Amino acid sequence: FAFPEWAYKPESSPGSRQIQLWHFILELLRKQEYNDVIAWQGDYGEFVIKDPDEVARLWGARKCKPQMNYDKLSRALRYYYNKRILHKTKGKRFTYKFNFNKLVLVNYPFIDMGSGRYTFAAT
Repeated sequence: FAFPEWAYKPESSPGSRQIQLWHFILELLRKQEYNDVIAWQGDYGEFVIKDPDEVARLWGARKCKPQMNYDKLSRALRYYYNKRILHKTKGKRFTYKFNFNKLVLVNYPFIDMGSGRYTFAAT
């Protein structure tokens, strides 16, 4: 899968509290070493969490929250449903899908999408 460059920002330093969960998930998905934990699957933007406990452990380590578990992580993922950044794939366990169009609008509000190109509008 190829995703827009804006989706892959440089990694934050370990322990940084600034990274958002959706971006952390993208980091894991782009690294081969985590394919047994989380991987792309199905439609464009769809991924499956193969080892929910390990993803939660990794997220907890990144955020300096050793008590992190999948219940807490999934609660954080649900926050993105209302923002339409991410949604659960119906009928598939531990499977989610990114709405990359929404991520562009959320993170880059001055991009003109009307032309079909990523051109920056004047601010």
